[in-house]
Amino acid sequence: MTLLQGVFWDVDGTLANTEMEGHRPAFNRAFADLDLEIAWGPELYAELLSIPGGMRRVQWYAGSRGMSLSEAQLHAIRDRKRVHYTELARSGAVSLRPGVRRLLEQLNGAGIRQWIVTSSGLASVEALLGSTPDLRPLFQGIVTADDVEEGKPSPQGYLCALQRSLLPMDQTLVIEDSEAGLEAARAAGLRCLLTPSPWDVRLKERFSEAIAVFDHLGDVSAPATQVNGPPCREGMVTLEYLQTFGSNAG
Repeated sequence: MTLLQGVFWDVDGTLANTEMEGHRPAFNRAFADLDLEIAWGPELYAELLSIPGGMRRVQWYAGSRGMSLSEAQLHAIRDRKRVHYTELARSGAVSLRPGVRRLLEQLNGAGIRQWIVTSSGLASVEALLGSTPDLRPLFQGIVTADDVEEGKPSPQGYLCALQRSLLPMDQTLVIEDSEAGLEAARAAGLRCLLTPSPWDVRLKERFSEAIAVFDHLGDVSAPATQVNGPPCREGMVTLEYLQTFGSNAG
């Protein structure tokens, strides 16, 4: 068996519940700061999440409403949103998903290299890590939207992470929550374990493309529900479970 050497983690919806608890209210506060008549409720934002990348969502939504936003306005939205997201993250408003801390620490203790690979900007990632500073040393590297030309579902982020980390493709796994993330991982030749976000309804049709699917990673007090993949009897995704997948080859 080819033993696991590395894990690439998505951030939004995978590491933490950032979308509804952080990004959505941060965007709404930025819109209010700039006197823009835009307010994203949970249902609308869930639909917009099918568009990877926050500013791409803003541009698409504005266009769908016949609103013309200048480059200066888009930059102002981005800058104000970053300020508000940082404040929310540092206040503790954004929570890690169940089992994330446990698995991060277990993998780190076993010498498994861990990287963040996200379509968000570095500022958003640093804001989240700043709210949980004990997690930052668990990651050996970060690849964000600032490092590549195309976000997910393009594989550029994962290919960049492979190049920088020098991790072998057949000994590296991806943990994702979205269809765009699954597609990006597979296009990069990487196996993907899914912990789906509830708003990504189209992802259900592609569960068979993942090595396993759980509602979350699981903790002792909150066992995971498995949807697909080899049986995980502990109710928790562990290093031992991930090791059972062996090599990418074939």
